[in-house]
Amino acid sequence: MTSLEVTGIGVLATCEPGAGHGPLGLIEQAAVVVEGDQVVYAGAAAGAPGGAEQRFDVEGRAVIPGLVDSHTHLIFAGDRASEFAGRMAGRPYQPGGIATTVEATRAAPLEVLRQRARSLVAAAGAWGTTTVEMKTGYGLTVDAELAHLSVAASLTAEATLLGAHLLPPEWSGDRDGYVRLVAEEMVPAAAGTARWCDVFCEEGAFGADECRVVLEAARACGLGLRVHAHQLGRSGGVALACQMGAASADHCTFLDPSDVDALAGSGTVATLLPLTEFSTRQPYPDGRALLDGGATVALASNCNPGSGYSVALPLAMALAVREMGFTVDEAIVAATRGGAAALRRPDLGALAPGRRADLVVLDAPHPHHLVYQVGMPLAAAAVIGGVPAGRGGISPAGPIPSRG
Repeated sequence: MTSLEVTGIGVLATCEPGAGHGPLGLIEQAAVVVEGDQVVYAGAAAGAPGGAEQRFDVEGRAVIPGLVDSHTHLIFAGDRASEFAGRMAGRPYQPGGIATTVEATRAAPLEVLRQRARSLVAAAGAWGTTTVEMKTGYGLTVDAELAHLSVAASLTAEATLLGAHLLPPEWSGDRDGYVRLVAEEMVPAAAGTARWCDVFCEEGAFGADECRVVLEAARACGLGLRVHAHQLGRSGGVALACQMGAASADHCTFLDPSDVDALAGSGTVATLLPLTEFSTRQPYPDGRALLDGGATVALASNCNPGSGYSVALPLAMALAVREMGFTVDEAIVAATRGGAAALRRPDLGALAPGRRADLVVLDAPHPHHLVYQVGMPLAAAAVIGGVPAGRGGISPAGPIPSRG
């Protein structure tokens, strides 16, 4: 088993409760020791065990856990730049624009979709993302969704079936029939490949009762549950997610106190997607109310062609600080530990013994620069699953590895 010492760390953010100082568990003049793909030591350099086979000196830079982007839609063709321009000119966001992407994606060769998804994953790595969840949802036939799911599963362990994204045009006269198709054919066929099943619970997409049918089928097939909830209004998606034990309720733009209480009293993570509000010009979620109410909160990019075409998770973090009431520390925690919680991955999101050795070296002296230097990708190098993407000096962070 290969061992590695990451040394010369000016400031280490462990994001581990009780380790170091403050919410980020900061340790100055630190080291991280890795055996295989796990952290065995994260603390003061003076106390690090010796004998590592390899040494990676980061020359005084800050180190953080790899960012965890728990909500993306990276398998698509075409773009919807004209929609964005229209919204910036005052036209409202409409979820029906998804149909435009469905048409383009259905027409695209699978290898073209794979190459775009791979390039977006690599771009996310330049921003410090080492784990990405990836949804289908732009095929909306059994064969297309399974093919797109195979692309997702080749790039991440966190592949998600989103067959209940929008009613496809060929099913416009038979909503119940399409819901049955997703629940009875698509979900069982996806169960060997997907880890998750998601639903878009929203006016203009699917109602809570329709989503429940799909989620119950997914749970019976052993898939984890996720819910797009309350992006455009109080659709009932938050209550559905909490009642069914979903790992996350995502968007959470429109909440009342009962929704906050439901999230705080459940194991369901509130995943906020501020790049979407930036792109759609909707109001930002009240992140402060969720944090103060005791909910577990994640921040994710929601990269997609219609309502937020960006993998820049640190930009989402900056928007959370500027517009949603987060402190800088809270935003970093939400994009590391919070994202890991939203994926139910206790091995991710922090640097401590027993955690997976995913860490990012920032070309900056302190983790706060990740938010402070807005719009500047600071990931200088990474260690992913114990393997350095830059050794013997600083080099660009590599792409996220395949599942496993």
